[in-house]
Amino acid sequence: MLNYEISVADLQRLRNEGLPVVLLDVREAWEVQTAAIEGSVNVPMGEVPARVHTELDPDDRIVVICHHGMRSLSVTAWLRREGFDHVQSLAGGLDQWSREIDPSVPRY
Repeated sequence: MLNYEISVADLQRLRNEGLPVVLLDVREAWEVQTAAIEGSVNVPMGEVPARVHTELDPDDRIVVICHHGMRSLSVTAWLRREGFDHVQSLAGGLDQWSREIDPSVPRY
């Protein structure tokens, strides 16, 4: 089974290799408007229980994203309990992504 967290470098490697990864951004809409990773799907944390079973495939590789990695880790643990075995939290969140991978993504 996958670790609960994935580093920004490992996520970038998966994307560079063209591997299918669903980026699930669990931040609020205003946060996503401020800064986001291109191609991510926004489902705010509070809406996850009501939406994931109809909007996500439990067989997909999913990386959950938030600002610093705390909300995403919580959502990852919940999704794992719900049968999403291929889900990981982005360690350090969008802030880490901006610092190490893509400085064009605004920090806030």
